[in-house]
Amino acid sequence: MTKNSAVAVAQDTELVSISDGIATVDIAPAAGGALTSYRWWPNGTAVDWLRPADPAAISRRDAGAMACFPLVPYSNRIRGGRFEFAGRSIQLPSQPDDPHHEHGHGWRHPWSVVSHQASAIVLRYRHAADSWPWSYEAEQAISLADGRLCMTIAVRNLSDAPMPVGFGLHPYFPSTPWTHVQARVSGMWETDAEVLPVRHVPPPAGADPSIGFDVSEVDFDTIFTGWARRARISWPEQGRELNIEAEAPLDCLVLYTPPGEPFFCAEPVSNITDAFNRMDDEQIETGCIVLAPGQITSASVRFTPSLGV
Repeated sequence: MTKNSAVAVAQDTELVSISDGIATVDIAPAAGGALTSYRWWPNGTAVDWLRPADPAAISRRDAGAMACFPLVPYSNRIRGGRFEFAGRSIQLPSQPDDPHHEHGHGWRHPWSVVSHQASAIVLRYRHAADSWPWSYEAEQAISLADGRLCMTIAVRNLSDAPMPVGFGLHPYFPSTPWTHVQARVSGMWETDAEVLPVRHVPPPAGADPSIGFDVSEVDFDTIFTGWARRARISWPEQGRELNIEAEAPLDCLVLYTPPGEPFFCAEPVSNITDAFNRMDDEQIETGCIVLAPGQITSASVRFTPSLGV
């Protein structure tokens, strides 16, 4: 398939796919550039490494119900959708169900297909200055090799003034009663009733990700700091495992483990929650990046599955 014909397909259908003969990834460019599935097909039977989106979610273009969506130009919440930067007051639009303008713009808007080969695709989102007073461009490069998934996300400042940035990925994973997670971290943020950070503390002794925990036994919705950019997820009753490897500056890990749900999230991100409102506090590593005009920041995340472990 040629580049131009692949773009035409993306414009005419909800989904585009890549495959390397072992794995298949389906993507919904119009639904926030989200992945709808990441599957292996051993012996003709589907094994989902990410929570697959159902047809209704795909039809309504609900990025939050997909397998993974991009976080740009920041991860998580900004308190009240408001912050100050370089002498400017920024107020982002908020709704009763989203008062803190969670996760930025990328998942809220369509992405275009820039290139599409058998096992690789590049998506682009271009944002014109509005209530977010900077223009910028984001790209996702998604590829498969030997069943491994690599996602590279990049953000370029297209405006003529410095722009604060955070970014990352928001993958959802299947959760079973025995699902286990291990990821070396050094701290975490306690949160208030609105899931906004109030105090930086050591990881909880009974559920320290560095030691590992069963997803069914914890209730996390917070960000962990000092992440070594490695995580291991295992489903021991199914004999399978997934290793996650991220690049700097994705030095934080959001863990969301809602009780009773068949999914959980382990999100490699660059910034702590509400980072832009904490930039002046020299005691805090916010992870906030300031891009000069024309400057780019990027990082890759690799997902390596294995069966029979």
